[in-house]
Amino acid sequence: MKVLLWPGQPHEDVQLIDWEQPERNDFALAEEVTLKGGHERRPDLVLYINGIAVVVIELKRSSVEVTDGVRQLITNQESIFNEHFFTTVQLLLAGSDAQGLRYGTTGTPEQFFVQWKDEEGSAGTSPGVLLDQPLAQLCSKERLLDLIRNFVIFDAGQKKVPRPHRYFGVKAAQARIAQREGGVIWHTQGSGKSILMVLLAKWIMEHDPAARILVVTDRDELDRQIVGVMRNAGVVGENDPSPRITSRAQFVQMLGATTPRLLCALVHKFDPGDLKGDPPPVHGRFYQNAPQCSAYSRAVA
Repeated sequence: MKVLLWPGQPHEDVQLIDWEQPERNDFALAEEVTLKGGHERRPDLVLYINGIAVVVIELKRSSVEVTDGVRQLITNQESIFNEHFFTTVQLLLAGSDAQGLRYGTTGTPEQFFVQWKDEEGSAGTSPGVLLDQPLAQLCSKERLLDLIRNFVIFDAGQKKVPRPHRYFGVKAAQARIAQREGGVIWHTQGSGKSILMVLLAKWIMEHDPAARILVVTDRDELDRQIVGVMRNAGVVGENDPSPRITSRAQFVQMLGATTPRLLCALVHKFDPGDLKGDPPPVHGRFYQNAPQCSAYSRAVA
């Protein structure tokens, strides 16, 4: 954000959070913070980074349904309660020792709060396996900053965080990209391929200034859907031209252009004859993502 440090001087950019060096931030945990508003509320725990509230946690006894905690988190955001407090909050957590840990973000409907399970695969009867260990894993300093920076997105104005399988899918793809290797991420229908592609494309373009993304599909309907999701999430600007490629000549021309950084093409734009002769000029470093018939997604660096 821009801050005026001295009168008469131009505003300077100030980073409120050090994303690269977690230890340079001040993490604090407060119990039963009184939220003032139309009606006072006291969430069980609030996690702060450099004085900014980023996580709100409701914990329940084993005899109480964890959904009660989810409903508290949702109603606390209503205008008659404490709406303004949640403007900086990125994660909402509700849990109990009996039913585990569920998470969402501000604006997440109750049915979309999902469970974060112990990723170490501990036995279900081990102490802390349902709540303590998942809570420690999700709120570790490095992961918390990573989730806030790289995994909170807006889809047509709706704030979203990924389900665990999408998060770990993106992390696995990032590791392969770092080694300059490709890979395959297997999905079932309706498991969130589009959101995963958005998260991966957003991360690549933010961390590689030379990166360009090529999404190849085999159906016009899917091509249009992906462009819509990318635009809703801000990967494609609202007033930017469509990244869809409508002809082979346009495809060759766009490969050598500096913009747009995201291109979407149908597989029919390719032909074995394209391998003959000199290759067209290419600007930037291309990463290919090819969702195939609702079956899998592939990212190649």
